[in-house]
Amino acid sequence: MRGSLKAYKSVAVDSQRDIASPYRIVQMLLAGALERLAKARSAIEQEKFSQRGELIGKTITIVQQLQASLDMEAGGEVAANLENLYDFMVRELMLANSENSSERLEGVSRLLREIKESWDAIPVEQQAVPA
Repeated sequence: MRGSLKAYKSVAVDSQRDIASPYRIVQMLLAGALERLAKARSAIEQEKFSQRGELIGKTITIVQQLQASLDMEAGGEVAANLENLYDFMVRELMLANSENSSERLEGVSRLLREIKESWDAIPVEQQAVPA
């Protein structure tokens, strides 16, 4: 039963991604990173070290995808600041993994939540991508 549910969720996410706007994709990436960080903190508490490493690795991949999607030309100073922030997050995540540090994970979670809250606050009429 769990395998069927997991497969269903995977298809649902793939379907959303295929029809989602770039705005919605960033929203999904931020939510996915936060979800994985919460699970990684839980894995640390439960001393499930391989699971912790896998979840942190997936979070690093998401942060790197967010970083790669930055439009440095159009984004100007904001994009440059986000690029530096994403670099910092990746370093913190690597240290969190090697040090088994919930505190570092929480620090990255706080930063991602702030970014997500700002992203979620963008008015609908400004979410459209110019043609």
